[in-house]
Amino acid sequence: METVLRRVTPGLHHLQMETGMTRTAGGATQTTFNLVPGHGKHILRYGNAFMAVTREREGKSFDSHGQPFETIKLVTLYQFRHVFENIFQEAHRMSQQSIEGKTVVYTLQNMQWMPLGEPKRKRPLKSVVLEEGLSEKIENDVREFLEARTWYLDRGIPYRRGYLLHGPPGTGKTSYVQALAGVLDFNIAMLSLSQRGLHDDLLNHLLLNVPPRTIVLLEDADAAFSNRRQRDEDGYSGTNVTFSGLLNALDGVASAEERVIFMTTNHIDKLDQALVRPGRVDMTIRLGEATESQMAHMWDRFYAQYDADGQRREAFLGELRQRGLVGAVSTAELQGLFLAAKDDPDAAIALVGGFAVARKSVENLGNIVT
Repeated sequence: METVLRRVTPGLHHLQMETGMTRTAGGATQTTFNLVPGHGKHILRYGNAFMAVTREREGKSFDSHGQPFETIKLVTLYQFRHVFENIFQEAHRMSQQSIEGKTVVYTLQNMQWMPLGEPKRKRPLKSVVLEEGLSEKIENDVREFLEARTWYLDRGIPYRRGYLLHGPPGTGKTSYVQALAGVLDFNIAMLSLSQRGLHDDLLNHLLLNVPPRTIVLLEDADAAFSNRRQRDEDGYSGTNVTFSGLLNALDGVASAEERVIFMTTNHIDKLDQALVRPGRVDMTIRLGEATESQMAHMWDRFYAQYDADGQRREAFLGELRQRGLVGAVSTAELQGLFLAAKDDPDAAIALVGGFAVARKSVENLGNIVT
């Protein structure tokens, strides 16, 4: 048999090793090795069909992923012609299974949207604790918009929706968008307006070519309004996205339809009123420091199984009230305290005093520097 194959396909090549990177549930990186047909001619079997496979490299050109351009030719007998449809269906099914239950995060690479690492596990929406009723308000508004496509088109209204999340760092702006994308079964196209190399034309191109079922997350929205002149050692003088460029990308003549955009900023006072008008930003939400209700919800997330009667929770909240921390710390800071006392509610209560002292020291240092 081997002799016959060599006569029929004298250019038959061996397999080659293909390496890839995967991440385990614990975040560790593992290298995978697969044997794949190398360049040249091969005889393969799929089901009951034998196919001649020819893999050729097209010169020395590379695509935007850094992979060389290649041509793969599949040839089989006429009676097995339907096997190609089966191959493509199986490839599509395997691709969907690889991202099932996960969120693909796209970012700017090589002048276009590219997946950032491996798809991420969907984050539960309840894991981001906002003020009472705020999460449901945003989610309901997005769902209503997604179900109203025909209503918008029948009335000639651009089918797009914009949201602005603002507030201090660590209050859950980006985390909430990631969790919302998961519950809606959407992906995320994430872009910082202060990113080096981003300019008006590129921003408009990216928003015109957002992947399907993807929420756009524009971070640092105030960057387009900053006038940063100080150059760094590379001669870079700040963002190249202008105010007019941002407005045109959001709702100019050439702006995209069928789009959901979330913008975030830590400095809403730097934004121009022209940006936050309806049509560009339809809902403005402030995510502030943790309220007592948020603190109680976060406590339950970490320690409910150890505090059935809620007495330790009340003791914890009492410590926070006594030290003036209610409404003065972010949810990220509070989560950091809980992480330092995993599965130990008594330790979390004991840490409040040191947490308050350390935070006060940081504030005083910031005042001195200012």
